[in-house]
This record gives sequence, C-alpha cells and structure tokens, in this order.
Amino acid sequence: MSLTPVSISASSFGADLIRQQGHQPFAELAARAGASTFEVREELLPEAPNLPALGQAIAALGLGCVYSSPLELWQAGSNAPALALAHTLAQAQACGAQWLKVSLGHYTPNADLKALAALLAEQPVQLLVENDQTAQGGRVEPLVQFFTAAGVRQVPVAMTFDIGNWQWQAQSALGAAAQLGQYVRYVHCKGVRLASSGKLVAVAPSLIELNQWPRLLQRMPNAQLRAIEYPLQGDDLLALTRAEVARLAALGQPLAVAQEA
Repeated sequence: MSLTPVSISASSFGADLIRQQGHQPFAELAARAGASTFEVREELLPEAPNLPALGQAIAALGLGCVYSSPLELWQAGSNAPALALAHTLAQAQACGAQWLKVSLGHYTPNADLKALAALLAEQPVQLLVENDQTAQGGRVEPLVQFFTAAGVRQVPVAMTFDIGNWQWQAQSALGAAAQLGQYVRYVHCKGVRLASSGKLVAVAPSLIELNQWPRLLQRMPNAQLRAIEYPLQGDDLLALTRAEVARLAALGQPLAVAQEA
C-alpha cells in the first residue's frame, strides 16, 4: 500500500522567516524532507514577486505547487465571483501551480455559479475552496450549499478541508467530513490549542489528534494530498520536517507500512 503524498505550507516555517528569506529556500527544504508539493502563500510574497522564477525553481525540485490566496470567492453584497479571481488564477498559473486555494466568502443561494463556471472553463489551475476561520466561510452549512449547487451546475471546483479551522466556529470536523468529504481533494492538517491569551492557535498535532484523523480521512475518498500547516521549528529543521512528512504520509496506513516510512 503506497503512502499518501504530503504538501508543506510555506507558512509552517514562520511568516517572518518566509518574508525575510523568500519561499525558495524552504521549497528546497521541503523537497529534501520528502514532501511532494509546496504551498506558496500569496500573503507572504514580496510586493512584486517573480512568480515564473519561483515556479520554475519549485518544478526543478520535482515538487508540485499549490498557490494559496486569502481571497474570498464571494464578496459581501455581490452575486458575482470576486473580481480579483481572474487575476489570482493568472498569478497561480504564472507560479506553475496546479491548484489555487481560496476561501468561500459570503456565498448565498443567489450566487452566479454560471459566471464562475465560465471563468473556470478550460482553466489549467484547479480551484479549491477552503473552510477558513470566519463566520461566513468556516461553517458547514454554507459550504454544503455551495458545493451541492456547484455539483448540480458542474462547476469545476473542489475543496480544501482544513481539519483545525472548524474549531474557530465551534464546528465538528467529523460532522463536516461526513457532509463534505466527497468534495475534498486537499487536506490541511494542524492541531489547535487555546493560548494563554484566550485565542485559538495552530500547533503541531498531539498523538490524540493524530489518532483521530484517520476517521476523518476515511470520509474523504477523493483526497489526493495532505498538507502540514502547523509550526515547524527546531534546531535541526530538516530532520524535524522529514519526520513530520513521514508521520503524515503514513497516517491511517497499516502499522507495517507506517514503520517502513
């Protein structure tokens, strides 16, 4: 039985570090650690990024690419897809990305899915919509409504399922997986803790969380990729990252396979 490919989000290495050193050194580290894919974070890019050069560097490492944008697909007060979506798709393509990840935003049943389908027609970049941490985009109901309607209208869109983000809106990840699992192609993995400040923060998953995740993943038969989106910090960053990639790749596999990792 083969292990599941693992992606690493650039944000896992720390926003300040990515802004200081750029994405490429950490894409190189991800490749050395055994990742199959690297997630570029738009919010951590410089003001005038050389996306073709970054994309070529990522491809030269043998990595796939996800382009993550904080863009909300549906803006408040508008039934049309976000005006910036076409530009963001072009940015993702320039970076050589196979996937563009955005959040749902303010979806309503009146949203113009026909316009979205036309924009995505023959688009080389697959659009992925993620559950974020907001009231509008981090609850199960609007996401179910969106993906159900998009399926009926044959809109070429799939889901990024962020395991941890559901907690920001007090939603059940298992319940969400039961209703949305069929749409999932990409899984963001992170643990969540309540910090001393009283705010929820992303952390490396505990053994308890890791043991719970296979139940979630079983409900996502079409998921192609798992991503580390929790802090990777340590004196030997390569060894730590390699261990986390192996741990996530083997998650849910029989013990003999997991030990081979």
